[in-house]
Amino acid sequence: MDLIDWSAGKWTTPPIATRNDGPDLLVEAAEGSDAWRVTSYGFVHDTEHALLAPLAQGRAVEVTFVAAFEAQFDQAGLFLRAAEDVWLKAGVEWADGTPQVGAVLTNPVSDWSVAPVPSWLGRAVTVRASRDGDAVTVRARVDDDPWRLVRVAPFPPEADVAAGPYCCAPTRAGLTVRFTRWAMGPADASLHG
Repeated sequence: MDLIDWSAGKWTTPPIATRNDGPDLLVEAAEGSDAWRVTSYGFVHDTEHALLAPLAQGRAVEVTFVAAFEAQFDQAGLFLRAAEDVWLKAGVEWADGTPQVGAVLTNPVSDWSVAPVPSWLGRAVTVRASRDGDAVTVRARVDDDPWRLVRVAPFPPEADVAAGPYCCAPTRAGLTVRFTRWAMGPADASLHG
């Protein structure tokens, strides 16, 4: 994997503030920031803070961040965008009192899948998305634990896609996320290890 410099990306929605802390990037999310389209809630939010760079077919993106969350729907991870209404976000989100690993696929409305990961709180989480053909395969892990499959999702093979770290704070002010790594490289060789 080749490390991507934080300056290589472009924000979908600029955050309140960013600053470098050594090699890390600290991002302060705006209160009310989120990414969601229609399903169940009826609203559209396109205010996520996603720092994106091109992701070609046959490539993978990885983002590492510290999952230090405490308020409903605090979230961080990686974001893949093909269009305003075609995107995927995957990572860790604080929901119903615990951290949850999951993903939202939007095309053109959103869905959501999560699984509780209480032991991941406050630890370094890496989320990986491999783009291959008509699919994106999302995996995640904490520290150096084995990869865990999060999602295999359909994604338009011909689209120009951009990808990178993202965070949101739908319910509060003051969320600052520490991102420690952003890298791209070859897509996974197969769906199963």
